[in-house]
Amino acid sequence: MSTSHKARRAVVLGTLAALTLGATACGSSSSNPLGGSTASSGATASGASGGSGSGSGSTVVVGSANFPENVLLGSIYSQALKAKGVKVEEKFNIGSREVLYGQLQSGNLTVLPEYNGALLAYLDAKATAVTTQDVNAALGKALPASLSILDSSPAEDKDSLSVTQESADKYNLKSISDLAAKAGEFTIGGPPEFKTRREQQFKDVYGLTFKEWKPTGDTTANALKDGGIQVGNVFTTDPKIVQYKLVALADPKNVFGAQNVTPLVNKAGVDATATAALNAVSAKLDTAGLTALMKRVAVDKEDPSTVAKDWLKSNGLG
Repeated sequence: MSTSHKARRAVVLGTLAALTLGATACGSSSSNPLGGSTASSGATASGASGGSGSGSGSTVVVGSANFPENVLLGSIYSQALKAKGVKVEEKFNIGSREVLYGQLQSGNLTVLPEYNGALLAYLDAKATAVTTQDVNAALGKALPASLSILDSSPAEDKDSLSVTQESADKYNLKSISDLAAKAGEFTIGGPPEFKTRREQQFKDVYGLTFKEWKPTGDTTANALKDGGIQVGNVFTTDPKIVQYKLVALADPKNVFGAQNVTPLVNKAGVDATATAALNAVSAKLDTAGLTALMKRVAVDKEDPSTVAKDWLKSNGLG
């Protein structure tokens, strides 16, 4: 995972709540303020106004940040809306949350794929909610009256403790709790700051004391695969989870806060048809599915709009 993706995790923790969303991914496209050329999906970035309901025949403008996963999600939203007869314009690959959020408030954008925990940290650096339900309740209070979140999907792009499939099978590891009996024999890897941020928390919450902590950074998934570490901080939609057949352990005590993919909308710009279409996407999208889609985009270099179309068709939404 790239250094820029690690920056988003700092946003989630509330330590850098003003960081841009555009610096948050497993690689990114070039920055693109409104009015410039767009992402590889072929969307246009011509001017458009929002603010009136999609049912009136006006255009719903779907935006995205400037990294591949968010462009993919924007394309999924866009094509799902089109499949229900909604007139859509795409403004993908725009850039930072500051730009995106302001454009949504103004009505120049209507819909954005967001991550609920990161959005809450951006709006309220002191927020302490960690579960999906609590994060969304806090967002309901933090958002201005003109904006709203729709249904969150089960899909999350968040921190995890991951192990190889071999280790999961050998030691019957399904959740972080299951590591308690073996942590003293295991080396854990992650970003350089991971030990400082999480060592005491893992001790307090899960009773884990690891044999050694290694700063593996972007090579964490590779270190797991090669046996240099036994547990790694790998983000849940990293394509290497699929590529290397890693297992992201469940986090029943919510050490890592919710990061559900969630539509953020300008309420004046979406009607019941658009809302239902976006909620239907959320109902079908899960972390394993998003990870598999990101492998096609980030590893296999397929076009995000094609990957989005295939997913929608296979889930009866396209």
